[in-house]
Amino acid sequence: MKRHRKVPQKASGRFIVIEGGDGTGKSTLLNKIEHALKARAIQCVRTREPGGTPLAEEIRELILAHQRPGYEIDAKTELLLYEAARAHHVRNVIRPHLAAGTTVLCDRFTYSSIAYQGAARGLGEKTVAILNSIATEGLEPDLVIVLDLATKQAKARRSLRGAANRLDIEPDSFHEKVRRAFLKLAKANPRRCVVLDASLDPDTVFARLLALKPWKRLF
Repeated sequence: MKRHRKVPQKASGRFIVIEGGDGTGKSTLLNKIEHALKARAIQCVRTREPGGTPLAEEIRELILAHQRPGYEIDAKTELLLYEAARAHHVRNVIRPHLAAGTTVLCDRFTYSSIAYQGAARGLGEKTVAILNSIATEGLEPDLVIVLDLATKQAKARRSLRGAANRLDIEPDSFHEKVRRAFLKLAKANPRRCVVLDASLDPDTVFARLLALKPWKRLF
């Protein structure tokens, strides 16, 4: 199979991604990062996956909605929907902002597909990595922040949010596979990734991020 040609990342902005299972506090940490950057007059934009464009947001609704007749989503279809949303998102939001010198803060990116569809759904890391490369045209984050939390703790936090989506209701074994996959990815990519203990209070998590060398290297 011929691999997709990697496009040089001609970007002057910083690309920061937060990964982790649902309930680990990604949105809370993103709020703190966004506030801190704006306080330092660093231009930034916040986005998410799946989503970030009107088309990708519609795909998000399809993916996360509970299954109903005619809308059943198997593992391969799920993965391809994510990648379609990602391709549109990268082309229309992420790359233009980076090229303009804007720091992009993204809730989830390619590691989520490897963890959820590659590991938990059993499609395989290599398959997902190839599709990720096609969708992103080789774009990689400058920093990936992985929030780690015990599976049962994350489940308890999700229960406080109210209505659960299609992925939330997967069994604990599914979410444990996701957690292990994120930790494996972080360990395999130490120059790009940092892992933070999401069981700590949000202020402590943020303080630990600011103290890490990868963060200081970017700002």
